[in-house]
Amino acid sequence: MDERRNFVRLLGGGVVVAAGAAALAAWWLNSDMPAAALEVWNGPGNEPDVRKRAVAYAVTAPTAYNCQPWLVDLREPDAIVVYCDRERVQPESDPFGRQVVIGHGAFIELLVMALAQQGVQASVQLWPQGELIGEPRHWPHIPVARLRLADGGVPDSLFAQVLRRRTPKQRFDLTRPVSADILQGLTSVVPVGGMVSSAGTVEMARVLPLRRLCAAAARVELATPGTAMENLQLLRIGPQEILEHRDGFSVNDPALRIAVALGQFSRSTPAPEDSPSFRQTLQMFEDQAQTAMGFVWLSTRGNSRTEQIAAGRAHVRQQLRATDLGLGMHPMSQPLEEFAEMAPCRAVAHDLLLGTARPGDRHSPTVQMMCRLGYPMAPVPAAPRRPLGDFMTA
Repeated sequence: MDERRNFVRLLGGGVVVAAGAAALAAWWLNSDMPAAALEVWNGPGNEPDVRKRAVAYAVTAPTAYNCQPWLVDLREPDAIVVYCDRERVQPESDPFGRQVVIGHGAFIELLVMALAQQGVQASVQLWPQGELIGEPRHWPHIPVARLRLADGGVPDSLFAQVLRRRTPKQRFDLTRPVSADILQGLTSVVPVGGMVSSAGTVEMARVLPLRRLCAAAARVELATPGTAMENLQLLRIGPQEILEHRDGFSVNDPALRIAVALGQFSRSTPAPEDSPSFRQTLQMFEDQAQTAMGFVWLSTRGNSRTEQIAAGRAHVRQQLRATDLGLGMHPMSQPLEEFAEMAPCRAVAHDLLLGTARPGDRHSPTVQMMCRLGYPMAPVPAAPRRPLGDFMTA
């Protein structure tokens, strides 16, 4: 009903005739997600190459802002070499590349699982030419990892959830609590005593301040010009843009598509804080935060690139376990981001979750991931993925 009212208001300006009633009607009625943008979620089909089959599963891995920053080189026999696509980093919201490296950890974990499912064992060598240091925009083109392949892979029980995994971005059901047993099922995925530690809470006394933190951090990201522009640049509105890019934030809202068609929505300048657009976007993030029924987080003793990779591998395994348990698990990345304006929120996050100060260097305890938990109130759609060939490099 709200969308229909917005639609009527848009029509009220008398500009509909100029745009063409038939074109607007087609735009309004076509609300389906393009099937081709979701084809990766059908699996690799009859692809005969074991490595390409594994990559087809791995590209479903979660990444911040759905940036899909992976490249693979298959020229070396019995190996897969993984690189970062430096054109797909987010220098404003992720100035040191921590989130993008975590995304590579998730990708590597799914590669290993998909190879094992085919009876192939993968030995992972991280940073064969040294770690990526400094800001992502200045990273050299060197491998993140080399996977050596051999016979003997043992299938992983979580692999059955790979193509079923979704990231819920809608409201969670406030009438359905998350049990302590379910939370334990998530945290137990991460081995005790390893490089990554996992903890969580479903106690409202702890959940409520974390809800407030997530809502406050969302406002900071939306109100900071650089990060707000990154969000706008990753916005894909309507079937045509979604199919063209297959990444970022897919929005198929009819009212917004009408606004774009009529030139009433701009992506050249972030919305001011007193605008309806800003308030509506902030409300979406607040709805996510305020319906969290629990939180789970991953931390490391330091903040090295290797620890970030390990956190990504643990994170995707937790998401697969959440899928198996029928639970929604949604990363709340903003409070952990490292741009200057987010520093107060990041300090609060580390105080609430670890009882420590905000990390000062790569040797400080670091919260790598924080996710809200709950039960979605509607089916969760798959996120678009680019064609498999886009991830191959020579």
